[in-house]
Amino acid sequence: MEELRTPYFLVDENRLRRNLNILRDVSVRSGAKILLAQKAFSMFDCYPLLRRYLSGTTASGLYEAKLGREYFGGETHVYSPAFREEEFAELLEVADHFVFNSPRQVEKYARRARAAGKQVGLRVNPMCSTQEGHAIYDPCAPGSRLGTTLENFNPEQLPLLDGLHFHTLCEQNADALAATLEAFEAQFGPYLKGLQWLNLGGGHHITREDYDRELLISLVIGLRERYGVQVYLEPGEAVVLNAGYLVCSVLETLRNGMDIAILDTSAACHMPDVLEMPYRPPLQGSGQPGEKTYTYRLGGPTCLAGDVIGDYSFDQPLREGDQLVFEDMALYTMVKTNTFNGMPLPSIVWRDGEGRCRLVRSFGYEDFKTRLS
Repeated sequence: MEELRTPYFLVDENRLRRNLNILRDVSVRSGAKILLAQKAFSMFDCYPLLRRYLSGTTASGLYEAKLGREYFGGETHVYSPAFREEEFAELLEVADHFVFNSPRQVEKYARRARAAGKQVGLRVNPMCSTQEGHAIYDPCAPGSRLGTTLENFNPEQLPLLDGLHFHTLCEQNADALAATLEAFEAQFGPYLKGLQWLNLGGGHHITREDYDRELLISLVIGLRERYGVQVYLEPGEAVVLNAGYLVCSVLETLRNGMDIAILDTSAACHMPDVLEMPYRPPLQGSGQPGEKTYTYRLGGPTCLAGDVIGDYSFDQPLREGDQLVFEDMALYTMVKTNTFNGMPLPSIVWRDGEGRCRLVRSFGYEDFKTRLS
């Protein structure tokens, strides 16, 4: 194919298959069903590959549920902190599992879902925070709106429920799950008897090199043996961890107390988690500030003063036209891109197992213009 114009996202089939093989092994050995959390990655062009390994998808609302049903198949699960009445009838046509956030939502919708032959669950909050430094992603933080605490749990609604769900983790290892399960079982374990399933949510970094998969498998097997339930896992990041890149170019260099490089990609528009988490994305061939000879602050071309990706060092000075490759850019990137300041959206490219690249989608002025009028 002709040379691609930067910036563009590239998703690599071989790296994706590595993750999928690990997830399938965990599923087979533990008996858990593993679902794709589309909130992290919804590039449906590769859903035919993913569905060979995974049991279905999870959605946060109507549009994700429709996408999962239309392009992935398998089981379609949907959870929302509060469902919209005007969308619920359409959701009943595409989703298999409904997870409600509160007893009031169960009372409002569960009977209708049951009458349509759907599975019904309640998200609970075991109030067990295991995260450090990611408060924005901690569903167990004080005052959280996500999930029902034991204080608000209504056992009289158990006949309306097929399962329970909790999601408390973010990029964590199996030891955090073990601690959460201890808290969950102490509070809600007695209510699992007679239910059909337990969903352990996402945030499990299963495909990370140092992840303790043997512990995860033992935890899942233990749950199945103690309660006789089907266990679900719904990772997002783990499916595409280290399988994607964001390729960009240097537009300009300047100096203001330090060397600065302006790129044709933006933290605010193309990788918002860099500012929201915040975190410093890995960059091929670079080092920490001062580690290599030339240190630059890398920023985007928008008018936002804080549109800065981070400080990186290089063996050679950066020059206009140099291409840079950010790694681990498949997750929570494409799903969060925006056109603030009229920034073009990066193209999306697929690299197959033979190393051939295919342009999946490009974006232009019409994509920006038609968003608001």
